[in-house]
Amino acid sequence: MADGNYKRMRLMPIAVLAFLASYAPAHAAITTQDWGITADDHRPANLYTLTNAAGMEVRISNYGGVIVSIKAPGKGGAFANVVQGFDTLSDYTSQDYMRANGHYGSIIGRFANRIKGAKVTLDGKTYALDADKNGDLDQGGVMAYFRQVFTATTKDGAEPQLILKRTDPDGFMGFPGTVEVTVTYTLTRNNRLRIDYRATTDKKTIINLINHSYFSLSANPSATIDNETLQLFAHHYTPIDAGSIPTGEIRDVKGTDFDFTTPAALGPRLSSSDPQIAAKKGIDHNFVIDGVPGKLRIAARLRDVEAGRQLEVWTTQPGVQVYSENSVRPQVAHARGYVPHSAISFQTQHYPDSPNHPNFPSTELVPGKVFHEVTEFRFSALK
Repeated sequence: MADGNYKRMRLMPIAVLAFLASYAPAHAAITTQDWGITADDHRPANLYTLTNAAGMEVRISNYGGVIVSIKAPGKGGAFANVVQGFDTLSDYTSQDYMRANGHYGSIIGRFANRIKGAKVTLDGKTYALDADKNGDLDQGGVMAYFRQVFTATTKDGAEPQLILKRTDPDGFMGFPGTVEVTVTYTLTRNNRLRIDYRATTDKKTIINLINHSYFSLSANPSATIDNETLQLFAHHYTPIDAGSIPTGEIRDVKGTDFDFTTPAALGPRLSSSDPQIAAKKGIDHNFVIDGVPGKLRIAARLRDVEAGRQLEVWTTQPGVQVYSENSVRPQVAHARGYVPHSAISFQTQHYPDSPNHPNFPSTELVPGKVFHEVTEFRFSALK
């Protein structure tokens, strides 16, 4: 740099330099930093930051595969965090967070969502799983994937990747078979966060892997999603019983407040008098995604016109659990200002309680076969 230019830059106000820096081209990369140790049993974990050349940034930990933040584009090119999360590892591992059953941003497995009676029968043998206070399996058990530190490797480049691996031993949380799990997060150059799930087993087992992030496109932690609009590419859903477990029925959404086949504002639907919605104080249901399972297709489109942001959820999975954050329990979430209906979760999945319903897509995995599912969160700024 010429001496004259250097002197002129030194004389620029700090605010001007910051403004110019904000418009500097972003550099695609992945970086790693220590994130401390878990509060329960002092395991070290790391935090990984993935960025692309468009300026999007995603932070993920190898503790539970937690997506801590996603900075996505909006009106006027402004980037803001659009998922609920917390600042420190201890926030995710405190006794209060565990008691409150917090799963913000985590990978859930070996079997996500619920199994009635916390047991599964395979080839005539019944396996007792880790039951919750209601006697059901909930999100894989108390020490499931959301509480595990995964082995992590990184891949730098224009589309940075974080590859997380875990060997889930035979009998852990009651599940049969040693399962090798790989979850790969990729931040693409066109503002997509792709999650690729793969697993193999040495014994017949069941598996259902998801991500449990909460999205709020407004980027205001205390605002509700009432004014955001949702479209679901799903003409059917699975009704639930009092324990939030599917009854086995697959019901048409037509003529009900579950019909999001055309875009609808969320507020009126979340306060619906429909018994299925009123009992949960919002939506907490599995929707049957249109199209052929195994093929990457759109499941949901969420828009916030005021913030100028859009999220599309694409997946190969057969279903998506839509949860409108009907309650907020962890103290760290209250401290952050999160309130009921301040975010929404799209948990692409096989249907809950699948082992107990032969009419649902199978969640069985056998030796020699590979469980492979892909979900993409696609972000864009509205014109």
